[in-house]
Amino acid sequence: MNGVVVFDYTGWSARYPEFSTVMQATAQEYFNEAQLYCDNTPTSIVCDLCERSILLNQMTAHIAALNAPLNGQPSSPLVGRINSATEGSVSVSAQMDMPAGSAQWFNQTKYGAAFWQATAKYRSMRYVRGPVPVANPFTGFGRRR
Repeated sequence: MNGVVVFDYTGWSARYPEFSTVMQATAQEYFNEAQLYCDNTPTSIVCDLCERSILLNQMTAHIAALNAPLNGQPSSPLVGRINSATEGSVSVSAQMDMPAGSAQWFNQTKYGAAFWQATAKYRSMRYVRGPVPVANPFTGFGRRR
């Protein structure tokens, strides 16, 4: 496909060996979900396909870390970051107070944190000044040059 990244399970599992037990079909579904966070169309803001591949693989790993069983253990039912933990009688609490545009959801895993940092340049706004109005002596209103 021209202008899009195709998921490479072999490359992804080599880069993230901790997910080698994730089945290829499941990993493909995680990759499909990753495309919700990183546009994988020919008109994506991330024009370089190599860079986009890295970002999509990071997001796929993030989604896998949040959902896939690791070492035979099911994924954690907790949502958010752990904000306190005790050991005697085991107690854990999580916090998920995300304002819009927050990195909190991404910072739940090292893969999401890396994705958030790598995409910072795409979240920056660039100001482009528009045309300056010029006074019209007949109407008093500005007109554009």
